[in-house]
Amino acid sequence: MSSSYSGWLVALSLAVAVLASYTALDLSGRIYLLTHRGMRHAWLAVGAAAMGIGIWSMHFIGMLALSLAPFGAPLGSHANLALGYDPVITAASLGIAVVISWAALWLVARERFTKRRLVTAGVTLGLGIAAMHYTGMAAMKMYPSIEYDPARFAASILIAMAAATAALWIARTLRDGSLRYVMAKRIGAAGVMGLAITAMHYTGMSAANFMPGAICGAAGGVSSPWLVTTVSLFTFLMLVTTLLVSRLDARTSFLANSVLQLNSQIARMATYDALTDLPNRRALHDSAARMLVNSRRDERRFAVLFMDLDGFKTINDSLGHNVGDDVLRAFAKRLRKNVNGDDVVARLGGDEFVVLLGSLSSPAVAGRVAQRLLDDMRDGLRVGNQSLHVMPSIGIAVFPDDGDTIDMLLKHADTAMYEAKRAGRGIFRYFEPRMNAAAQRTWEIQQALHDAEHEQYFSLHFQPKYRGDTEALAGAEALLRLSHPTFGELQPADFIPVAERTGQIVPIGYWVVRATCRQIKEWDAAGLPPVKVAINLSPRQMAQSQLVENIVEIVREAGIAADRLMFEITETVAMFDAQHTIDVIQAFHEQGFEVAIDDFGTGYSSLAYLQRFRVKQLKMDRFFTSGLDTCGREGSAVVSAIIALAHSLDMDVVAEGVETPSQREALKTLDCDELQGFLLGKPVTGDAFARILSALPGASGAAAMA
Repeated sequence: MSSSYSGWLVALSLAVAVLASYTALDLSGRIYLLTHRGMRHAWLAVGAAAMGIGIWSMHFIGMLALSLAPFGAPLGSHANLALGYDPVITAASLGIAVVISWAALWLVARERFTKRRLVTAGVTLGLGIAAMHYTGMAAMKMYPSIEYDPARFAASILIAMAAATAALWIARTLRDGSLRYVMAKRIGAAGVMGLAITAMHYTGMSAANFMPGAICGAAGGVSSPWLVTTVSLFTFLMLVTTLLVSRLDARTSFLANSVLQLNSQIARMATYDALTDLPNRRALHDSAARMLVNSRRDERRFAVLFMDLDGFKTINDSLGHNVGDDVLRAFAKRLRKNVNGDDVVARLGGDEFVVLLGSLSSPAVAGRVAQRLLDDMRDGLRVGNQSLHVMPSIGIAVFPDDGDTIDMLLKHADTAMYEAKRAGRGIFRYFEPRMNAAAQRTWEIQQALHDAEHEQYFSLHFQPKYRGDTEALAGAEALLRLSHPTFGELQPADFIPVAERTGQIVPIGYWVVRATCRQIKEWDAAGLPPVKVAINLSPRQMAQSQLVENIVEIVREAGIAADRLMFEITETVAMFDAQHTIDVIQAFHEQGFEVAIDDFGTGYSSLAYLQRFRVKQLKMDRFFTSGLDTCGREGSAVVSAIIALAHSLDMDVVAEGVETPSQREALKTLDCDELQGFLLGKPVTGDAFARILSALPGASGAAAMA
């Protein structure tokens, strides 16, 4: 039998194939973006029906384009073989198309889709398409049966599998609606897929051999003209409607998702720290509340680690807020690295961080985590092209031992953290009940400092310094004292660390400079011999960008000469940021002030930087002075080396803590320039020091009589 095809039906089959392909691509992207499970299932069903009918329609329209006539009879004549289709088999082929379409959409919409899964799915779907095609051919019920050319039959199946694999890959690639030019890309891809599907169909049709004298057993079934019209109209209507509804729903969903994303962003902004991307205080409380409920139910412990960064304020003030922000981000990453994924890491604000450790087998686990973090931090934080050594002080509170509420656990962990600071910084401490008394004491001292200047609780004492060779008065050191009506006389070791930690030391330091200047003016007005007074500078003060300018203004307003003051910087502070220290020392020198390095030998001085500091004095720590009595020859050798080093750099040496005659005599023998200690003179009030000055040669008569 001879065969021919209707050109317009062939074109119609291609159009349906392209439209069905575009619908499939659009629906695959639509279903993938859906988050509601019920909506995904609903659209899978709708999409499978639309896509299956589209592909099935393309194949049947392609078969309806076929005309058969006996050999020798002209095609298109009344001799053409009457064709029809068995309704049951036709419906079965449609069912196959819908099922394989559902499988295709389900696979494309899945999150994980490997290359292996892609090939497997493509082969399966290709076989399904081929099954649909050849089931549709069987619906004609030809007698004798249709024979198929093996090569072309195999080619049609291979084309179906290749087309299915390509279709899945393209759908997977284009499922993201955010891709640029996605509409144009889907149209182009739909054209390629439509041509592939059409090629598979007509390759399969070309493999069919209709035997001479064959008749269609289903000629009395569904007629071809009716089927062409019905299938064409229904398919186009179904596909277009599906597309319109999909686009409308996609638009609505896009707007809804945009609102949800915006709300999610707002919610995240409210619960996460913008700088470190860690949970903030609000989110921490929510997580802690859940952990508290779970721990009570399971009767398990959890720990709160409260920490802040020692020296962070100095970094922020001296190196800038940008560097400070980088330090906080780097520390946040270091924290995450040292805890488990189930633990909670949060930033409360500033340089304060909290870690919640859940399901502890024992309180010792929290200590091991804290120590691991401290050990890791000893390597420093890499910020830009520099390594900064910043250590946290950590306080630990354990549920239920140290509290049964979140607020209580946070308070006790905070208390333990301050105890760690008092104990030396860069360590961890577990909360103990006795710490509450210490914390209360710290708070009371902080309040006392707040009121001290206004209520005139502060005063200055002056400790004399004497020449090592002649024991003549060489100067004095101004020492701050605090006398409170409730607490009495507070030692500097009690209130200076509190002032440093809270930042109160900065205004207190300027008060010391003003008070020293006033005292010098009083001594001068009394006709007393001039004396140089040394003033200590704290780490917080050194970090102030306008330190020298502010001091110059105070001294200028007081009307005293700059050479009457010397400023002492501890060795540890000097070496924290050596270049900044060099700049500050140079600025002091340019204004006429002298500078000394205090507590020398207790830090980690670099001889290269010590040479660059070019200070007037090295104040040797009292540890070395006491070693003259306790360490014998070794102690003397160390002190001798320090003095020789200083003299080689044109620096004078001041020995602190001279308390025994043997120490004094040893230091004089070793050519120590100045001596300071209780043996020679204790700190005294300004009036008492005036009496010391009045006894000196050169004091006016009135001053000497006083």
